[in-house]
This record gives sequence, structure tokens and C-alpha cells, in this order.
Amino acid sequence: MPPPDPADPGNPFQSLLGDLMNMLGSNGPDSWEMTRAFALNVATGGTPESNVEPLQRIQVEQLSRVAELNVVEATGMPVTPDGRRLTVVPVGRGDWTARALESWRPVLAEMATPPPAAPAPADPAAHELDPSLDPSGGMAAMLGQWASAIGPMFFGLQIGSVVGHLSQRTLGQYPLALPWAPADELVLVTSNIAEFARDWSLPEEEALLWVCARELATNSVLTRPSVRVRVEELLHAYAESQSAAQQDLAGKLRGITGDADPGALGAGMDLESLQGMFGDPEALMGELLTPESRQTSDRLTALAVVIDAYADHIATVVGAKLVGAHTQLAEAWYRRRTERGKGEEAAGALFGLDLDQAQVDRGRAFVAGVIERAGEEGLGRLCSPARNLPTPAEVDAPGLWLERIDLPELDSPDES
Repeated sequence: MPPPDPADPGNPFQSLLGDLMNMLGSNGPDSWEMTRAFALNVATGGTPESNVEPLQRIQVEQLSRVAELNVVEATGMPVTPDGRRLTVVPVGRGDWTARALESWRPVLAEMATPPPAAPAPADPAAHELDPSLDPSGGMAAMLGQWASAIGPMFFGLQIGSVVGHLSQRTLGQYPLALPWAPADELVLVTSNIAEFARDWSLPEEEALLWVCARELATNSVLTRPSVRVRVEELLHAYAESQSAAQQDLAGKLRGITGDADPGALGAGMDLESLQGMFGDPEALMGELLTPESRQTSDRLTALAVVIDAYADHIATVVGAKLVGAHTQLAEAWYRRRTERGKGEEAAGALFGLDLDQAQVDRGRAFVAGVIERAGEEGLGRLCSPARNLPTPAEVDAPGLWLERIDLPELDSPDES
């Protein structure tokens, strides 16, 4: 049987595209709810999560109090900006996913929203395509319109996939050194901590205490106003550049359908490329970094690896006092970080963070270099005031950072 004629109004594929365009119109699904639902499905495998046992909540609460007192002693600063105690809450992967998406929603929404399109031409009729020039019978033009509408939705589904996969590996609130929405709670994914302990033959209670100390140390840094403001500035700058890149995404989609420009419509659509695009979405998104976003990415990465290394150091200091297997825990955590899973790599890339082993080691070398030159007191100057945050160049030269923060404030450097 011959394939349906594209120009045939009864062609089911053309009818499907028309239905999709109607769905994506004013009465279409809420894109954020679609992202959220997809992320939760990935996180939980589509099965309901059981509630955390009350005894485990009590255990986490008791261990967190011990960890908090020791983190405050080790850092010399409270774990919250106003000194209030945090409630550390055990959660499942689905709950973590919902909370993470809500905390990151302002930045993610900014990334997913392309800038306004250029004004329509004054004479639309001058740009209409002669149907006789389009062997697909107008289907290529319809696919071009569909591509422009589907781009943001496609990006939203990628976000859902990334955050859902990240929930399967994260041990606590901060798999990435990014601020969360202000709250009186700090979350731990206790099922993942138990799995981590089993994988490395570690006592589960000691792993729980160690992770709790690390999460509290990270929170003490990321909630400091000077740090939070700087990281959020960089995140929004990165999101703005990625928002502009969504125009390129729509262009790639239109190009695949043969609708990149009116002159290309005669070539028709490339269904093989369209199928390949959905089979390899990373290839489609991989080229969207602009020079501006790369510069912002370098700055974000420099701060993230230093904050992570600082939290690792504090967890090691606390662990040495409280945890018998602290050496094994620190080594297991380092190896886990440098063997990041799919969700962690994709999540870092989503926010412009390069978190491969070289970057992890870069942050560790900075912290070790500061301690070697100025001790724990020198490391404690990392977070306040805002000018004390290291530049990318200083992360590779801790001695220069120490010299610079002793200079008068007027001599603060350009970001580089």
C-alpha cells in the first residue's frame, strides 16, 4: 500500500499535528505541572512512596542536633543567617524532587522562557508559501509552527528528567552548591544514605551523621547573605543567556522540519533527523552555550567547587570527633563525587556547573592551600564579606586570594 499523500486532508499524521497545535494553544497543559509530574515519575519510578518511619525521624533529629553543635564549633558561624536552629527532615526521592523544583523554579522558568519573537512582517502575504513549491502539501509549514511551540515544552521535560534522576543519587539537600528557597528545614534522602552506606560497607548511623554534618556546613555557607546574593546573581545571568539560546533550539527544530526559512520549505521535512533529535536530546542542547554563558559558568563553577570542598572539609573535621569510620566515609564520598551518575552530570550542566574530577580536585586543592598558609582561621574568612569570595583565577592560586582579601576594599578585583 502506498504511503498517505501529505496533501491529503485525511492524512492521519497531518491531523495529529493539527491536534497537537490546538493542544499547545491557549488551552494547552500547564508546562510547569508537566515538568513536575514528569520529574516525580522519574524519581519514584511511577510507584507511590511510603512515608518515612517515625523512629527514623527521631533518629535524624537526634543526630542532627549533635552534628549542628559540632559544625557551629568547626565553622565559627551559625548554620542559618539568624542563628535559628534547623529541623532536619528525612524525605523520599519524590518529596526531595518536589522541593528542589520549587526552590529552583525561578531560575528554571527563566531558562525555559525564550525572549519575545521578532515582530511579524508588515505584509504577511508577501511571505506566504506557494503550495505548489512544497511537496509535503503544507505539512512542513505546520511542522515549523509545531517546532516553535514544542521547544519550551521539550526543555521542560528535560528539566524534569534531570531533577528526577538527580533525586536517585542525592544524599541530602545540596547535591549541587546552589541555594534553596529560605526555609526552617533541611532535608536528607535517608534511603539514598542507607544505600550509600551499604555500597561502601559503612555503618549506616555513622554515614547519616557524616552526611548531616556536610549538609549543615553547606547550608551555613549558602544561606549567608553575601554568598546567596552572589550565587543568585550568577544563576540569573546564566539563565538569561540560556533563555536567549532557546531561540536557537527552536531554530534547530525548524531546521529539522525544513522550515528554517521560507526558501527551505520546498525541501520538505526530514523525518529521520526529527526521530534522531528525540533519540538524543543532549546533542540538541549541547551547542546552546554562548560565550557569555561560558564566562558565567566558569564563575559559578569556581564558587561551587570551593563551597563543596569547604563542606567536605568541615564534615571531615566533625567526623574525626564523632565517627569511627570517618576516614573511610571521606574517601567513599570523594570517590562517589568523582564518579558522578547521569543525573548529577546533567544537573550540573543544566545550571552551568562543570563538576568533573578535575574541578572537584581544584576545589580541594584551594581549601588545602588556604589551610596550609593560614590555618582554619584563614579558611573561615571565605564567606564574609562578599568581596572575600574567590575569583576563578584565585581558586587556582590560594596564596593570591589570601593576599587580596587583606587589601583595602577599594582594591577588589574584576571578576575573571
